[in-house]
Amino acid sequence: MEKGLISVDRWDEQSQAYFLTHLHADHTQGLSHRWKRGPLFCSPITSRLFPARFPGFNLSLIRVLEIGSPHLIYLVSPSSGSEIAVRVTAIDAVHCPGAVMYLFCGEFGSMLYTGDFRWEANSDKAHIGKSQICSVLQGNELDFLYLDNTYCNPLFSFPPRDVVAQQVVDIIASHPDYDIIIGLDTLGKEELLLHISCALKTKIWVWPERLQTMHLLELSDVFTTNTALTRVRAVPRYCLTIKNLEGLNSVHPTIGIVPSGLPWVRPVEGKDSSVGSDISVCCTSKRSRKSRVAVDVSQVVAPKFPKLLHQRLYSVPYSDHSCFSELQEFIKFVKPAKMRGIVSSSVCYVNPSYYFRDLCEDSQYHQQVDQSSESVEVIQSESFSGCNKSNVARGRKSSDKVSGLGVRKRRVSISRRERIGARIAEMDSTS
Repeated sequence: MEKGLISVDRWDEQSQAYFLTHLHADHTQGLSHRWKRGPLFCSPITSRLFPARFPGFNLSLIRVLEIGSPHLIYLVSPSSGSEIAVRVTAIDAVHCPGAVMYLFCGEFGSMLYTGDFRWEANSDKAHIGKSQICSVLQGNELDFLYLDNTYCNPLFSFPPRDVVAQQVVDIIASHPDYDIIIGLDTLGKEELLLHISCALKTKIWVWPERLQTMHLLELSDVFTTNTALTRVRAVPRYCLTIKNLEGLNSVHPTIGIVPSGLPWVRPVEGKDSSVGSDISVCCTSKRSRKSRVAVDVSQVVAPKFPKLLHQRLYSVPYSDHSCFSELQEFIKFVKPAKMRGIVSSSVCYVNPSYYFRDLCEDSQYHQQVDQSSESVEVIQSESFSGCNKSNVARGRKSSDKVSGLGVRKRRVSISRRERIGARIAEMDSTS
C-alpha cells in the first residue's frame, strides 16, 4: 500500500484515513479531544464508548464500520493523484468490547491488521471471523499480516477463557467468608465478571468510571458501586498491591485475584509496588545488554493454575491476547505471504517470522528473513528467587514496529488534503 493513505492506531502520521482497533490506552496514544487530522474509523461499540474517553472530541470525524460488512473507502494516490478504492472489513478481535481487526483489500493486494486479538479457534466468534475473512478473500491468499505478537513464544500457553473463568468462580466459592478483589484495566474482561456474577448469583462492585462503561455497554444491571451489596469487587489493577491487600486483611479476610496471561512472579522483597510492576522476563534490550533481567520460566512452562503468588494473592491465566498455539493456528488459516509483529515491547518479544516463516507462502520472504538481522539470540537466564536456569529465544531486532500499515510521515499540501479527504461507501456483504 502506498504511503500516506492509511494509519492504524497511529495518530501522529499524516494520512488520509485513520483506523482505531480499540480503546486501550496503548492504542490511543496521541489521540485527544483536539485531534482533527482526518476521518477516524472504528467499530460501533468503540464509537459508543469514545465520547466518554475523549470528552469534547469532534464526533463528526467518527466513521462507524459495522462488523463483518465490507466498506469501500475512496482515497487519492499521493504520487499519481488518481482515486484509489480500498475495501475494508472490520472483524471482531475478541479482545475487549469494540476491538476489531481490519482487513484491507485493493489494487495493492490484501492486508490484515489484527490489533490486539484472542483467537480461540473453537469459539463461536472465531468461526464467524473465519467466515468473514474467507468471504472477503474469496480463495485468494493474504498478502501481508500484521500480527499481535504479544505472546509469540512457545513458553506461553493459555486455557480457553471460559475454563479460567470457572477457575476464578471456584476460588471465590472456596473462600465463602472472604472479600474478593479482582484487579482489572478500565476496559476488558467483562465476560469474566459476567460469568462470576451468573455463577455465584451476585452483583459485582466496580469503581465509578467502570460503572459508566458498563452503562454504555448495557451491562449495568450486574454491577454496583454499593459495597454493601456484594463481597466481590473489581478494582483498577494498579490498586491491587501487596500493601493494600495486607491492609484490607487487617480489617477483614480478603484475597486478590489477578487475571492475566503475563508470567506473574513473586514481588521483589522489600518493594511496595503493584503486583504487575515486578514482572520481569529474560530479554536483552536493543540498547544495552546490561538491561537483561530474568524470569522464573517454570512459572510459565506448563504452569499449574490457579497459582498462589502471595499469601492471599492468586494468578489465573485469563488472557485477552492469543497464546503461541493460537497464533500458529491463525497463521495456518490465513496463510499470509508475509507478516510482521505489531508489538515491539511485549513481555518476551519475538518477531513472528522466526517461528512461523514456514507458514508463509512467499519463498523469497523466507530468504529475506534468513538473511536479515532478525535472527534469534538465545540468552541464558540467571537463577533468582529459586528460579531454574532456562534458555529463552528472542528476536534481536526489537525495533520492528508497525507504523500504521507502513505509513510514515509525509508532506501533503493543505489544498490537496482538503480536496482529498476520505469517502466511504457501504458495500453489499456478499460482494
